Amino acid sequence: MATVPPLAERMRPALLDDYVGQQHLVGSQAILRLAIESGNLPSLILWGPPGVGKTTLAYIISHQLQRPFFSLSAINSGVKDIREVIDKASKLKEGNENLPVLFIDEIHRFSKSQQDSLLGAVERGLVTLIGATTENPSFEVISALLSRCQVYILKHLSEDDLLQLLAKAIVEDEYLKKKKITIKEHEALLRLSGGDARKLLNVLELVVNAVNKPEITITNDLVLKHVQQNMAIYDKAGEQHYDIISAFIKSIRGSDPNAAVYWLARMIAGGEDPSFIARRLLILASEDIGNANLNALLLANTCFQAVNVIGWPESRIILSQTVTYLASSPKSNASYEAINKAQQLISETGDQSVPLHLRNAPTKLMKNLGYGKEYQYSHSHVGNFSPQEYFPEKLSGTLLYDPGENAAEEKLRERLKSLWKEKYKY
Repeated sequence: MATVPPLAERMRPALLDDYVGQQHLVGSQAILRLAIESGNLPSLILWGPPGVGKTTLAYIISHQLQRPFFSLSAINSGVKDIREVIDKASKLKEGNENLPVLFIDEIHRFSKSQQDSLLGAVERGLVTLIGATTENPSFEVISALLSRCQVYILKHLSEDDLLQLLAKAIVEDEYLKKKKITIKEHEALLRLSGGDARKLLNVLELVVNAVNKPEITITNDLVLKHVQQNMAIYDKAGEQHYDIISAFIKSIRGSDPNAAVYWLARMIAGGEDPSFIARRLLILASEDIGNANLNALLLANTCFQAVNVIGWPESRIILSQTVTYLASSPKSNASYEAINKAQQLISETGDQSVPLHLRNAPTKLMKNLGYGKEYQYSHSHVGNFSPQEYFPEKLSGTLLYDPGENAAEEKLRERLKSLWKEKYKY
């Protein structure tokens, strides 16, 4: 059995119809399925937590399109490896053969120069790039490469998805189906897997091999007995990663510096990337504090820069200072709500015309058409303010930014009320 691939590998499907989960992408009439079936597939980034099927989906895409499948891992591949793949793709093109799918696992770990080396091949269509990442590609993938890719978000597998995988493995795997396996209790299997399909199948296989009997009834006690209990308290690549960062953010949002610094320590003990923590603080400072305390964003930005300059372990002190300050700060999500409302308004009202007096008029023709005419330069008025219209006509008076109930934003509210009188209902 030593040469037999792991169960997770043996159960990797080759067709979309056998793929479990992500129905919003690959279900009937779903966007990614339609793109695959049309054969007109762009380069893409698959973003989602570990064990939800990113690698499998990339393999299925290659298989169904009948394209060569080249795979690189950002952990142990460099620019040289990328160039070798591109050379192979060039030879395929010269031979008028199908161009390959290039799958790059953990593409967020690639440096800028490594990502730059992909641009030409992606731009020319020499390869169809499929990058997999557990991190937000907006932060981790260079803009030039990101602009040439579609981003698809993969979701956590549901309990039903995971149970379906277990049932399929017991019935379909060439080794497991030789045994009579009954799953009487599944809670321990699911908990130990942390929602990761690969871990789930690995745990199942470990238990089956440990019992090594023709008939096996799987219970929670049996699973816990045979699976090592010294599992990591914090798994950077698993469910704990997402649970603990969630508790961390919610503790800061809830103004509890004590709990917040505890969850910070949990992440530090687990070896979390300090830059990841600092980046989340930077987002929180704007999303959850905003104009209630303008120093919050400044401190979070300074923290992000300092962490990348100072290094470890001293960065933990900078993180702790920032965490306790942000947690103790007044809170407001008014700016966050404002942009959400604005985006919703655009989706409902479409592209409204820019008022003539606000338009740019770089040419004589534009000036003759009235572009920029009657615009009032605010600094030429008392208090540097002119009560002219800045919205498209149909949206006049729409309130999007509603200052929060805190000392700093109450001052902003009073100022805006004094300027705009009854136009906006502050």
